[in-house]
Amino acid sequence: MSDAAEYSPLKVWSGRIILGILILGLWEICSGRVFNEFWISKPSLILERVAEMTAKGTLWFHVSVTLQEAIFGLIIGMVAGTLLGIVLAYSGIFERWVYPYIMALYSLPRVSLAPLFIVWFGIGMSSKILMVVAMVIFVAFYNAYEGIRNIDRDLLDMMKTYKAGRLQKLKWVILPSITVWILTSLRLNIGMALIGSVIAELVGASRGLGYYITYSSGMLDTTGIFTGLFLIMMIAVILEQFVVQLERRLLKYR
Repeated sequence: MSDAAEYSPLKVWSGRIILGILILGLWEICSGRVFNEFWISKPSLILERVAEMTAKGTLWFHVSVTLQEAIFGLIIGMVAGTLLGIVLAYSGIFERWVYPYIMALYSLPRVSLAPLFIVWFGIGMSSKILMVVAMVIFVAFYNAYEGIRNIDRDLLDMMKTYKAGRLQKLKWVILPSITVWILTSLRLNIGMALIGSVIAELVGASRGLGYYITYSSGMLDTTGIFTGLFLIMMIAVILEQFVVQLERRLLKYR
């Protein structure tokens, strides 16, 4: 049996749905019986809260803010990090000068930057987007940088033999070779972008899922906390599936 038949989309999604139902069912049963409902809430209460937020209009109010921060920051961080990786990989000795400083910046705990961004730019969306950029830019940089360094040198030599220009090399060798690396960093950075936006909202915000989680925590509302976490996970799953479809379209040659 071929892999395509063995792992058909129907089988994959059926397995995912069944596994999800089992986990949620076990959680629902254990809540109030094995564990105190106050500490872990339960899926039925979370769904009720989602329905309540939808009816009041607060669901999209908070989700849209976090989503905008994550997507804008993700785009900026991916573009900046990818371009930096490509430029640095071809910069010769300049790469040796700059690389240690990039490593030093990478070692910084980005969570600690959130209060600083809020001091500089306030509690508006700008500070949240910068936090997301700080979370994703290094993953994008390293993937692009390593992608360039792992290009098949025989292909580049062949392009030299045919006296191809820089744009031709970029179009026919460089970009196709690093596409896999860029898409990998994009998939990894979806979670990082959401983490960055939520962390910034936890530190200081008046809206967004991070704010909703903080507010629920202050009210000792564990259902609200789990609802916020559930919505963040749903956003991540949807965005990841979008990238999977994009990857399939761009990598048909594989």
